[in-house]
Amino acid sequence: MHHPTIILAIETSCDETAVAIVSHSPKATEVLSNIVSSQIALHAPFGGVVPDLAAREHAKNILPVLKEALASAHISKKDVTAIAIANGPGLIPALLIGTIAAKTLAYVWNKPLLGIHHIEGHIYANFISEKSDNQHPITKKAIEFPLLALVVSGGHTQLVLMRNHFDYEILGETQDDAAGEAFDKVAKMLGLPYPGGPIVAKRADAFRSTINSQQSAKPLRPTDNATRFPRPMIHSKDYNFSFSGLKTSVLYTIKKHPGHAKDEQFMNEICYEFQEAVIETLVTKTRRAIEEFHPKTLVIAGGVSANTALRARLQHMVHENFPQTTFITPEFAYSLDNAAMIAAAAAFRWERMSEEQRATAQENWKTLLADSNLTLQDL
Repeated sequence: MHHPTIILAIETSCDETAVAIVSHSPKATEVLSNIVSSQIALHAPFGGVVPDLAAREHAKNILPVLKEALASAHISKKDVTAIAIANGPGLIPALLIGTIAAKTLAYVWNKPLLGIHHIEGHIYANFISEKSDNQHPITKKAIEFPLLALVVSGGHTQLVLMRNHFDYEILGETQDDAAGEAFDKVAKMLGLPYPGGPIVAKRADAFRSTINSQQSAKPLRPTDNATRFPRPMIHSKDYNFSFSGLKTSVLYTIKKHPGHAKDEQFMNEICYEFQEAVIETLVTKTRRAIEEFHPKTLVIAGGVSANTALRARLQHMVHENFPQTTFITPEFAYSLDNAAMIAAAAAFRWERMSEEQRATAQENWKTLLADSNLTLQDL
């Protein structure tokens, strides 16, 4: 009888203290528990994450979150196959707390320890099995390679080609601001509270609804002279991105309207037009990558993968033009930072490790380091 692999994972790369437990077998990758302690309220007054404050909060929360994850999953240390930690990239003070906790746990429990790249975790969030409406049974996703991943988060915007598990080729990436970072900065320009990305998306959706209700047709621009922002590098022959110029264009437009904070229509339009520029750029580059590399699967990964407008546009693009490609998205619960995605990546990695590699992992508590600049190519 095949016993499932049980992975306990810790994620503290930024401002979420997260612990999850995942059961992995050939039939499914099932989340047994996924506990996340958010620090949004702590960092909101500063308009962004303060690394030292985040680290202190992680140190305070890590044990309670760990205990809750174990209790929720109804398992004990003897059931755990291996421990996983997101050891980079991220904020080094925050990463250190999680890495030290994972190394200590691996030593005390005498368990193998696996370091997982944060973005790798976001990609593997797409491999987590889905539950039916009544939460049972678990359905394994039929993901085929080659796989193209559009990574969109606060710190990364990349197109990554995978010809097999853990085989990463970065086709292109942002040359300055990441998409998620640009969302947050535009929100700050408009005086919107932190975290601003979801608020920008919500206002953009509100403006789109206004357009649709007025015109009862496709989303169209309400006036011929409406604001339109540039799509930087959209026609470049590579797969790189740039959002710094777009962000600057938004800033200049806002400065021309000093009373913008009292004009809800203007605020919503700015959010809509900014989001449209980002989405059009992301979708255009992704379409070109599909045309060149012919992936069997397209996934979206990272915090911005929770953006419903982006998901819808990608789904439409794939459905209309690439019937041979399956578009898969993570559940919303696994789009933002969490430890279930780290556990899922670790489970697939453990499955493919040799006995020698597993023996080495048994000693990783001695040597594994947090790395704020860890890249997929380092793996």
